[in-house]
Amino acid sequence: MTEREGKMAGKSKDDDKINSISTKSSGKYKTLTFTVPTIRKPNIKIPENKKARVLLVVLAFILAAVGSGFLGGWVESNGNTVVLGSTSLSNQKQIVTSDSQLITDIAKTVGQSVVSVNVAVNTSGSSAASGSSATEGFGLFGFSQPEEEQAAGTGIIISSNGIILTNRHVVPQGTTSVSVTLSNGTELKDVSVIGRTNPSDSLDIAFLKINNAEGQKIVPAAIGDSSQMQIGNEVVAIGNALGQFQNTVTSGIISGYGRDVTATADTGGVGSAASDSENLVDLFQTDAAINEGNSGGPLVNLNGQVIGINTAIAGNAQNIGFSIPINDVKGLINQVLKNGTFAMPYLGIRYIPLTPDVADEYNLSVQNGAFVAPSNNSSEPSILPNSPASSAGLEVNDIITAVNGTPINQENSLTSLIDQYTPGTSISLTVIRNGKTIQISATLGTEPSS
Repeated sequence: MTEREGKMAGKSKDDDKINSISTKSSGKYKTLTFTVPTIRKPNIKIPENKKARVLLVVLAFILAAVGSGFLGGWVESNGNTVVLGSTSLSNQKQIVTSDSQLITDIAKTVGQSVVSVNVAVNTSGSSAASGSSATEGFGLFGFSQPEEEQAAGTGIIISSNGIILTNRHVVPQGTTSVSVTLSNGTELKDVSVIGRTNPSDSLDIAFLKINNAEGQKIVPAAIGDSSQMQIGNEVVAIGNALGQFQNTVTSGIISGYGRDVTATADTGGVGSAASDSENLVDLFQTDAAINEGNSGGPLVNLNGQVIGINTAIAGNAQNIGFSIPINDVKGLINQVLKNGTFAMPYLGIRYIPLTPDVADEYNLSVQNGAFVAPSNNSSEPSILPNSPASSAGLEVNDIITAVNGTPINQENSLTSLIDQYTPGTSISLTVIRNGKTIQISATLGTEPSS
């Protein structure tokens, strides 16, 4: 054994292995020896110290996270889906499509309960002595002659027998004929006015009746609960825009509630045939586009339920519209559906809605309620004679703070709360009198004709 062979023989089995081959040269054999190195496994020792072990685990987790982030970024940049935050573009498209489909479904469902209201109204010009010319509709000897004015608005079918809810200013006093056009384009001409609120009333409401449906299917709308609506809730408005674009659909949100406005209708304007101003209270504000001709149409929640009646717009602004909360009309709806007649509930007081400024001016202890303030005009007493308020014992300087337990505040005026009931209903009024809270029972009457 050579010296090299002896040294190699002393190594373990895991050491370099020795191989030999024989070659033949000039008739003699020679032995060549060479070494094949062994590839040894790495010998990594895990630290015994627990802290060191934890550090290794954390380090491994970080490396894995970085690696997966890099890989994910590469996949996203090279694939078909772009990730925005935690929601992919495809998911966003699906959400948008779902919202769009929902509005489409609402339009189809509620649209069949929305009608265009076409009216003819007799009006009269002023006297010829006032300087008006005969071309303005005046006849001989300075006497005025009736003129027929055409107008259009929107209505909501609320019963299968053809009762329709709309605005008072759509079918004002002097209306001579009414027809409605269904969503399928069929015009029904035998339509009558059941009743309307007085022009001085803050509730701009009227009821119509289709007397002959001519075999057409009459589909009533679902009525919702307007008290459940919150600022920011999505809504859909449907109406006869400009009196010529039937069942126009717009969408938006509830922008505010408890709004009080003074609305003036343009003479001859589409959607109204009157020029009188109206003081409207307790309204929803919405940015769903409401145009002339939409008056009387529904404001609908995402469940397809009517929660408001579109009634006014701010002409000097963009997308500021107002709707009457449906709960303010439910008492009248129930009355008309039950009896087929129309009568406004009546308490018989003149009051000032309280605000912090009004409360400060009169040195009152509360900032919400209806203040029966003293009247400076003897012909307009605060408590009307022979009224339900007088019979119940209400007094000047009383502050009514609730009706049947519902507080009077920015969201609920006294008028809107009373309008929820029918004549003959007994209600409980929470009243502050001389600093003490008392309960007064009153039976509502029927509002006298104006």
